Amino acid sequence: MTSQELTEQIFKKQTFLCVGLDTDIDKIPTYLLSEKDPVFSFNKAIIDATHPYCVAYKPNIAFYEALGASGWKSLKKTIEYLHTEYPELYTIADAKRGDIGNTSRMYAKAFFEDLGFDSITVAPYMGKDSVEPFLEFENKHTILLALTSNEGAYDFQTQKADGEELYKKVIKTSLDWHNSENLMYVVGATKAEYLAEIRKIIPESFLLVPGVGAQGGSLEEVCKYGITNNVGLLVNSSRKIIYASDSSNFAEIAAAKAEAIQIQMKDELEKL
Repeated sequence: MTSQELTEQIFKKQTFLCVGLDTDIDKIPTYLLSEKDPVFSFNKAIIDATHPYCVAYKPNIAFYEALGASGWKSLKKTIEYLHTEYPELYTIADAKRGDIGNTSRMYAKAFFEDLGFDSITVAPYMGKDSVEPFLEFENKHTILLALTSNEGAYDFQTQKADGEELYKKVIKTSLDWHNSENLMYVVGATKAEYLAEIRKIIPESFLLVPGVGAQGGSLEEVCKYGITNNVGLLVNSSRKIIYASDSSNFAEIAAAKAEAIQIQMKDELEKL
C-alpha cells in the first residue's frame, strides 16, 4: 500500500487509528483457550469488531514468537485473514529488526514477501546498511525508531551529540539513504511536545505514534504538534482497546473503545 492510498483511507473512514494486536495468551478471555488456535480466534474477533474504526493493525511480533511455531502460524493466519477480508487495511509488523545488510535482507523477505506486511519497524542503531535492505521493496514502508514512548528513551535518544539530540541526527541522516521516501518514523505520544521539532525536519512524513491510552499519551497533544494537511499520523492503541474486557463480549467492548477514539480523530480531521 502506498502512502497516498493510506491517506485516502484515513479521509474516507475519518480515522487514523492503528490497533495494536499485542496478543498475550495469558490475557485473552479464558474461554478462548479451548479453541484450536486461541490467539487467532482472539485476533479475528478483535479485527471483525474494530475494523470500521481504524485504518491499520500492528501485531507486536514478540507475542507470537514467544509461542514458538504455533505463534508464528497464528500470526500468518491473522495477516492472511486481513488480506482476504479487509485488504484496504494497512499492516505493520512491529518487529524492531535491524542487523547487518544480508541479515536485514532476510528479515525484509520474511515480513514483506512471506507474510505480506505493508511495513515493519526497524531499529536504526546499526546505521545505513542495516536499514536500506528494507527500503528496496516497492510500496513497502520501513518505520524507523526515532523517539520512542518508553522511559529509557532518555538514556540515548534525547542525549546530545555535537550539540544536537541523537533522535534528530538519526532522522536527518536517514533522509540521505537510498529510497528514503519509503521511510516512516516512530514518535511516542508521551513525547508529543517534541513533535513540533520533528516536523521541522520531516514536515510531511508519516509518523507512527504509540503510547496513546495505557501509556498516558494525549491524542489532542499529538495532533496539535504532529498533524499535517495530509494527516501524516498513525496513532496506535493496543491494551486500552484489545484488553478493555475479558468477558465473552470482549470484542464488542473493544469496538466501543475504538469507536470512541475514532470520534475524537474525526473531530481533529475536521479542523484541517
